[in-house]
Amino acid sequence: MRIGVICPSEIAIRRFMPAISKIDGVKFVGMGIVNKEELFDSESLSAEEIERLLREQKEKVTNIINEYGGKMFESYRDIVISDEIDAIYIPLPPSMHYEWAKLALEHGKHVLVEKPSTIKYAQSEELIRLAEQNNLAIHENYMFQYHEQIAYINELVKNGEIGAVRLYRIAFGFPKRPANDFRYFKQYGGGAIVDVGGYMIKYATLLLGESTKIAHAVINYTDEYDVDIYGSGVLVNDDDLTVQMAYGMDNNYKCEVEIWGSEGVITTGRILTAPEGFVPTMTIRKGNEDQLVDLPADDSFGKSIQYFIDCVK
Repeated sequence: MRIGVICPSEIAIRRFMPAISKIDGVKFVGMGIVNKEELFDSESLSAEEIERLLREQKEKVTNIINEYGGKMFESYRDIVISDEIDAIYIPLPPSMHYEWAKLALEHGKHVLVEKPSTIKYAQSEELIRLAEQNNLAIHENYMFQYHEQIAYINELVKNGEIGAVRLYRIAFGFPKRPANDFRYFKQYGGGAIVDVGGYMIKYATLLLGESTKIAHAVINYTDEYDVDIYGSGVLVNDDDLTVQMAYGMDNNYKCEVEIWGSEGVITTGRILTAPEGFVPTMTIRKGNEDQLVDLPADDSFGKSIQYFIDCVK
């Protein structure tokens, strides 16, 4: 399969390119750069800022090509409609996903899109409809679900290690990022519920199943930004199993799940963000005794890409 990357985003450079280079049967064709006409919200930028952005993109793509091969495409549109690729990876800010994923599907390209797939339910439905209509794969890259630690913990729970499950708690938050980060701007699809809360909802639906529904939710704002900064919620299913979730992007770092059972408690601290090769640890508490267990290391990003490739096949 011939794959292209629409832009030199941080996650594309740091995670996608190293992962794709290890997967057999995939050829990296190239990476695109934005042109002046495609710049989102360009009216808010000065001519100097636009030139700087274009120059920086070219430098980043040149470095990628020097390391991984491939070619530079002179615009997002050029790479998305190119006959040289079969699939496109889209790691743009969330508000831009729909436009470029739609164009890709309309031109017969399989789509691997970063989470969240879009910022509107109707847009995601439309992309799914287009993919089905054109017999194409579209995959939203919530890669944490493929990490072996998830399956390992699920198996422990299934086998009754902590008895009957009474409650799940999931928490994910990180410290404030630079002020120009897209997450703090509404026009780019920013906000904690879209960025961090999506992980919570995805994991909750994996735990609770198809009947998952929101019982209670709070989103919180600060005076500094026009997007939500943190929040919490309660999700339940038809069996009244409950997930409590809390998230934020101006928080002390936390990335944990707690599973409270009738006979014990499981906790672990890197449930959503364990990088390749990292060995997560899990604590199983029964009574007053704690057992510390090493969980499997894994490459969840690579496995998510492989899942996408298998869908294409």
